Amino acid sequence: MNYGVIVVGGGPVGLMVASELALANVKVCLLERLQETTPYSRALTIHPRTLEILDMRGMTPELLERGRPIPRGHFAGLPTPLDFSILDSASNYTLFLAQSETEKLLEERAKVLGVAIFRETEVKSIRQHDEGVEVTAIGAEGEYRLTAEYAVGADGGGSLVRKQLGIAFLGTDATFTGMLGDVKLPDLEPGKTVSQFTEQGGIMIVPVTEHIYRVIVFDNERMAIAKDEPVTLDELKSSMLRVYGQDFGIREAQWLSRFGNATRQAEHFSKNRVFLAGDAAHIHLPAGGQGMNVGLQEAVNLGWKLAAKLNGWAPDWLLDSYHEERYPVSTALLRNTEAQALLIRQLPGVMELRKLMASLLQIPEANALLSDQISAFNVGYAPDPHSPSHALNGRRFSELTLRLESGSLLKSYKLMHAGSYVLLHLAGDSQFGELVDWEKYGHVEGVQASIAEAGTGWENVHTALIRPDGYIAWAIDRTETAPLEAVNAGLARWCEPG
Repeated sequence: MNYGVIVVGGGPVGLMVASELALANVKVCLLERLQETTPYSRALTIHPRTLEILDMRGMTPELLERGRPIPRGHFAGLPTPLDFSILDSASNYTLFLAQSETEKLLEERAKVLGVAIFRETEVKSIRQHDEGVEVTAIGAEGEYRLTAEYAVGADGGGSLVRKQLGIAFLGTDATFTGMLGDVKLPDLEPGKTVSQFTEQGGIMIVPVTEHIYRVIVFDNERMAIAKDEPVTLDELKSSMLRVYGQDFGIREAQWLSRFGNATRQAEHFSKNRVFLAGDAAHIHLPAGGQGMNVGLQEAVNLGWKLAAKLNGWAPDWLLDSYHEERYPVSTALLRNTEAQALLIRQLPGVMELRKLMASLLQIPEANALLSDQISAFNVGYAPDPHSPSHALNGRRFSELTLRLESGSLLKSYKLMHAGSYVLLHLAGDSQFGELVDWEKYGHVEGVQASIAEAGTGWENVHTALIRPDGYIAWAIDRTETAPLEAVNAGLARWCEPG
């Protein structure tokens, strides 16, 4: 085999899954048809849960250097914003950062980790057999073939990988389209944002840089236009005048695009040795800035599981859990964006519904509910039925401040930079270090500590196993009658082949 894994698609999702694999010493290559990372702003927001995951890989300082934290989000452009500042996290904001910058950062990291990146390479076919995967591609030196034990399709909504696997892409076609552009608006007050929905349609304007603004327009007179028809600057200008009454002197478009509310989901996120992630697995209305974020979360969920299989310590059930865990999350995302699509489309009664929803979002509990959804803080996985029952099982691992045996304080996400399991022992049992076979569990980082700042649900935890993707595999309570035996059983369940 040439590689452990071949990743098809070099956008944020492909770069992330390739990096996760390389972090675990898997030989991985990435094939991308474009010559360089995208020059366009595209996805503009990195949401709180994605920020937490990237923090677990030590990327926060570089992200904050390039992006702008904003403590709020939106649901269907309603006038009442979502309040991310109430979230129980240091990442209680969305990071406003152009995808062009996000991709550069992810590609730099992938290269440092040793990912072989082949650009200007078009994949022509993918075949799999019992022992591996064969990819045929055309690059600068002509056609060639690569082999690997596994492959990942992160090649977008029109995924060649998904089509060649014969995986059905179930759902509905677009019933309306909107327009967007990154443009100059010299007559708009610097730094100002605009958000307005009326019977004529809707408009949102946010500053991307000092001189460039993102304009998003839903114009009732243009919403039946096919997604593939190019947007012109004159068209965008006319729609702004129709919907808002001003065009702010619009000129010099850097990027224009049309998007729709087509909603589709792959029937299965894998087939034998090939997996799908990001838009290759699902498409939807780009509402609330969720698409890239969900794709990055999928990449991290999949990466460590594939690495575990290739490194010889994955339980038999682990790879199947990628679809089992992420498919319901994707389904909830599609329902969420469909609800937003209903609030955006100016059908009879929608304006009154928008007013009602905006009023409801002023209720803290309602605002928190949708903030959890958009931020992905509500995502958790089914507790493992073979592990001792505990309220933390399957939940998101929110960062703890730990006091180590030396007395020094440590933020727990720093323990996860290597992408390993973290076995967190909090009971101060003197036998703990001797009763775990650390030589066998070299892919587990063992830490004895106490909690310096109380975390909800952690008050009586003896030991917990934190997955590489930042979810709690299992936790054992201090009332457990044989806690060390339970720890070893839990490690055998999650960290050994068989």
